[in-house]
Amino acid sequence: MNVPSSAPISPDSTSANQTSQPHTDYHQLDRTKLSPMYQHYVQVKEQYPHTLLLYRCGDFFETFFQDAVIVSRELELVLTSKHGGNEIGRVAMTGVPHHALERYCTMLVEKGYAIAICDQVEDAAVAQGLVRREVTRVLTPGTLLDEGMLNARRNNFLAAVVIVGNHWGLAYADISTGEFLTTQGSNLEHLTQELIRLQPSEVLVPTNAPDLGSLLRPGETSEHLPSCLPTQFCYALRSQTGFSHSEARQRLLEQFKVRSLEGLGCDHLPLAVRAAGGLLDYLEDTQKENPVPLQSLRTYTLTDYLILDHQTRRNLEITQTVRDGTFHGSLLWALDKTSTAMGGRALRRWFLQPLLDLKGIRARQDTIQELVENGSLRQDLRQLLRQIYDLERLTGRAGSGAANARDLVALADSLLRLPELARLVETARSPYLRALQKVSPILEQLGQKLRAHLVESPPIYLTEGGLIRDGVSPQLDQMRAAAVEDQQWIANLEVDEKGRTGIPTLRVGFNKTFGYYISISRTKADQVPDNYIRKQTLTNEERFITPELKEREARILTAREDLNRLEYEIFAQLRTEVGEQAELIRNVSRAVAAADVLCGFAEVAVYQGYCRPFMDEGREIAIIDGRHPVVEQSLPAGFFVPNSTQLGSKEEQGKQGKQGENSPYTSHPSPDLIILTGPNASGKSCYLRQVGLIQLMAQVGSFVPARSAKLGICDRIFTRVGAVDDLATGQSTFMVEMNETANILNHATPKSLVLLDEIGRGTATFDGLSIAWAVAEYLANEIQSRTIFATHYHELNELASILPNVANYQVTVKELPDQIIFLHQVQPGGADKSYGIEAGRLAGLPQSVIQRAKQVMGQIEQHSKIAIGLRAGVQED
Repeated sequence: MNVPSSAPISPDSTSANQTSQPHTDYHQLDRTKLSPMYQHYVQVKEQYPHTLLLYRCGDFFETFFQDAVIVSRELELVLTSKHGGNEIGRVAMTGVPHHALERYCTMLVEKGYAIAICDQVEDAAVAQGLVRREVTRVLTPGTLLDEGMLNARRNNFLAAVVIVGNHWGLAYADISTGEFLTTQGSNLEHLTQELIRLQPSEVLVPTNAPDLGSLLRPGETSEHLPSCLPTQFCYALRSQTGFSHSEARQRLLEQFKVRSLEGLGCDHLPLAVRAAGGLLDYLEDTQKENPVPLQSLRTYTLTDYLILDHQTRRNLEITQTVRDGTFHGSLLWALDKTSTAMGGRALRRWFLQPLLDLKGIRARQDTIQELVENGSLRQDLRQLLRQIYDLERLTGRAGSGAANARDLVALADSLLRLPELARLVETARSPYLRALQKVSPILEQLGQKLRAHLVESPPIYLTEGGLIRDGVSPQLDQMRAAAVEDQQWIANLEVDEKGRTGIPTLRVGFNKTFGYYISISRTKADQVPDNYIRKQTLTNEERFITPELKEREARILTAREDLNRLEYEIFAQLRTEVGEQAELIRNVSRAVAAADVLCGFAEVAVYQGYCRPFMDEGREIAIIDGRHPVVEQSLPAGFFVPNSTQLGSKEEQGKQGKQGENSPYTSHPSPDLIILTGPNASGKSCYLRQVGLIQLMAQVGSFVPARSAKLGICDRIFTRVGAVDDLATGQSTFMVEMNETANILNHATPKSLVLLDEIGRGTATFDGLSIAWAVAEYLANEIQSRTIFATHYHELNELASILPNVANYQVTVKELPDQIIFLHQVQPGGADKSYGIEAGRLAGLPQSVIQRAKQVMGQIEQHSKIAIGLRAGVQED
């Protein structure tokens, strides 16, 4: 075993002139004086200068020079040294065992490094001179395929951007699943928001920077990185050449074997084409040995879906909580009942790209409805889905030549479940279940072939045999029979020779140095037959060989190598056949993933008491007894207080028949804007999020937590809930609040849903009230978007008496002599005080502070005339 040797050294030993210290910079050395292995290492390193080069030496992957310093620091490994040549001395080195390569590579990639793996491509035992080594894989954050390096329930996107002025093109792909999409736009803010939505592991940026190919890790900046790109991602700076329109166009035509880009839907999107071509160019560079089977390129526009900006996704806590950024407590956490990894990824995509198309929404609703009504079908379907592995990523690994035998066994098991799945849903009526009713016989035959060829529990390694069943290949069976015969001959040799020689202590043994031998004790050495050839003399025994024994040994060892090679060839052919059916398998996997998501939605709907919302193209939002989907799961059953919401209808709810018979709003108009007042900690923010989440869930196609709901399609959901200082840009809480509010006022439409919490609280009271009043008035008068405006400025209640499409609502409390009880109920009417002092008492402020606060509040209320003044000013206008 090749074990890293010599004493540890300090990672900051970098001087090539200090011969007492190992060299860490090969640029300062005379390369002709390096040993042949190190000369080859330097040649390979210069082909991949912006990667950490892991170089196979025996049982270790080793890194040298500066790479060794980095790997030692990042992985907290001992930095040691190794002899680099007689006139060179020692060079810095650290290594990792080959069997732990995946684990260490995962750690380095997670830290934002690119890795080139230079493996031995010939057997060291037969090599003449230096063992031949080649780079077999380049791992970057966006090009991972190994299961252990990926989050099973999240996509791992590689993105590419092209920016020209204010115009941009974006392409992104997940090479593990084959998804490949592209778009373009004319607003750089939209590009920023789209990247934040995708959360790519790596972003390719064309540049004329001299240091092409460098990888900027999260938080690092460069003068060549456009300012509109968020710094939390890894960026690979690439040459402009691969992103030129002519090269990109040609690469796309060749990749998808089409004559025109019209068939791909991107002929009119030049920047999108450039981004997609640049991404393919990068994959060609990094996946030389394993070309990636991508799905056909798909174009989209941002307006195809309900738009959720980063602030809204954060405030609604769709994928993680605001408080601590955890998955637990998010909307996905509450609703993810999927049974497969494919379904988990699809669920995340659906929530980050809700639908605008009523037909698509209703198709999902119809499927959920059928699964809700047919409980036995739902339970059987969920049970069967649990037995299906990740078809998308298994196919991706097979198509790129990275799958092992266990991957193909899992794929075979999954493909053979598809006919059973089809029979289970054969009488289903809804669209997404009907998509599972037909299974291509090609896939069933492929699953049967894989199952018939591969053993039940194959080994991890592909070159050590034990992969293929008997009866698959006559040649393999014949070779195995001959090998078994030779092994049996060896097994019988000891008994036969004991009988022939009459030596009872004779035994047959084997070691790696001498191979098979016959051992006879020294006291019986004079009885050995003439055909025995002495091989070794030990203290208590003599070891012999015979010509026939050596002949059998040679046949056994050769047969083992030949058997392993033939098994690998049969396996590689099977893997190729899987890759040839990648498109067919992935089409099925999308149908399975969608059915899995909808089955999970139906499960939640049944056990949480969700209803099917009525969706139309109108503006009305009518939610009866709505609930927060996450908060209610965190409380004991029955503890959550439901509340209703009515927005956007131009008629009075009482005139709309059965829809409003049980509504608390039957005698009130349905406003465009609700001014919501009430105490701190009474549930205003929860109510805002609740309305937003119900609208979002409905446009994903899910049932919603309410007794009933009628919802018009929204084009965007805006939220401004809570704020913090943005220290990175030097913006105060108030400036962050104003920036978010400006974004809403500049982009909201009458089809939007706007949820505002405490506008203006970050500045002086009069300024804040003035801004809040003006914002509310603008939303109601100019934009007429459907808005809920939660505030402590009770003076805003005056708007309802001035504007016909504004109404006041409050979160009610019950007042007792020495305390208040929060009822968490939203009812018509405006609150006349905030009970902030009472909230301070509940938080544990000293009693003396509470008393003094009440005195001060009384004095302020006595002298404040702001509400009267504002009202008079508006009336004069």
